[in-house]
Order: sequence, then C-alpha cells, then structure tokens
Amino acid sequence: MHATEWRRFLIPYENAVEELKVKFKSIRTELRSIGEYSPIEFVTGRVKRVSSIIEKAKKLGVDMEDISTGIEDIAGIRIMCQFVEDIYTVVDYIRDRDGRDLEIVYEKDYINNYKDSGYRSYHIIIKYPIQTALGPKTILAEIQIRTLAMNFWATIEHSLKYKYKQNIPEHIEERIKKAADAAFKLDQEMSVIRHEIRLAQKMFEVRSKTISNILRNIYLLRSSGRITEVEQFQERLNRVWDNSEVVDLKLLDQEISNIIENYNLKD
Repeated sequence: MHATEWRRFLIPYENAVEELKVKFKSIRTELRSIGEYSPIEFVTGRVKRVSSIIEKAKKLGVDMEDISTGIEDIAGIRIMCQFVEDIYTVVDYIRDRDGRDLEIVYEKDYINNYKDSGYRSYHIIIKYPIQTALGPKTILAEIQIRTLAMNFWATIEHSLKYKYKQNIPEHIEERIKKAADAAFKLDQEMSVIRHEIRLAQKMFEVRSKTISNILRNIYLLRSSGRITEVEQFQERLNRVWDNSEVVDLKLLDQEISNIIENYNLKD
C-alpha cells in the first residue's frame, strides 16, 4: 500500500481509539462526579505506526491483504488502575458491554498467568463497529488493563526490547525479572492497605470539593457587594483551612450556601 492507502486504512482505527478512550474516561468522570470510587485511574490509546504494522505482519507471517484480521492490536487502548483488584472490576465493565457496543473475541490474563519475562497485564481483544465516511466498518482492537506499577515496568521493558532489538542481554533480563517481581510485590502491599488508601483519597476529594464550593460562594457574595459577610467568611475559612476536620468545612459551606440561597444569588 502507498501512503494514501495506508491513511485511508488507518482512519477507522484512529476513530475507534478516540471513541473507546472517551467511553472509558466517561466511566471515571461519572463515578467521581457522584462521589463514587473509580477503578479507572486514566486511559491512553494509540494506533500502531505503519512501520510497526509491517514489522509485525512479517513476524507473524501475515499477508498484507490480511492485516485487518491477522493483526489484532493495530488499535489499542490502555486502562490504568491503582490496584490489582480494580483491573478485574474494569474487566467486568467490559464484559457488561459485550454484545452492545463491542464484542469480546477473547481474553488473556497475564496477571495470574504472567509471562516468563515478568510481564503482567490483562488483555481483551474486541471487535468494535465504527462509522466512517465510506460506511460502517468493524475492526479489531486491543484493550490492556494494568496497574500503574505494571505499566511502569512494561514501559521500561519495551524500551529495552527496542534498544536490543528483542534480544535483551541475559544479565539485564535477569534484573528486569527481579524488577517485575518487585513491582508486583508493591501492588500486593498496596492491596493490603487498599481500604485506607481509598478512604484517604475520598477525604481529600471531599475536602477539595468543599473548599472550592466555599470559595465560589464567597466570590458570589463579593460580586453582590456584601463585603462584610465576605470578610467574616474569609476569616473563618482561613482558620479552618489547614487544621480542621472536613466536618467543620462542610458546616461552613452549608452556612454560606444558606446565605447565598436567601439572597437568591446565582453563578
């Protein structure tokens, strides 16, 4: 294929990656907006470069006319999680969508069945329907779900494979395996104190949201010319900002909100 043909070929994959990223980011946004914990930390995506597609086709013995069915990860998204347990929650989310806006082809659990190199991740190959200017098309795409620690290790290993053209020296390979074990040990330790971590994050989010609401309402009071109230509430906020419990901030927030409602002030 020449450049224009490649461009036309890759457009559906590019559109699929963008759509899938939006869908999974929306799950995170929706959960956080209603005060629920999100197992999704962040989402990235990419379409393989033409050179990588050609190289993989040669490695797998796939003819160029068969690459759309012979190479499953031309389009790929990566979902990062804080905890190993979150990975399987995200897997359940994807399974719930099976038959609706995507179709699961197969799954590979490289967490319970990690590779000899130490690689850990959860892979799901899907069929994904996409609308193009030339009509509907269904493509294959790969979803990888992993923890932040797994992703850090995999990124380093990928760089080393690129440098050594897949043939990492034995002494470096041994250290990489040890690093993989250390990364997974970190994930296991974080899982043990998972409840405490989530509780701390929840308190931080509530605190941040409450302070933002207080500041917004103080601004509304200032905009309406009620300087006396502004000075009083600003002084009280300064006192409780650093050392007070969230409950004190929420009480202050409620008091200011009541005044805003009585004055019928709006953003």
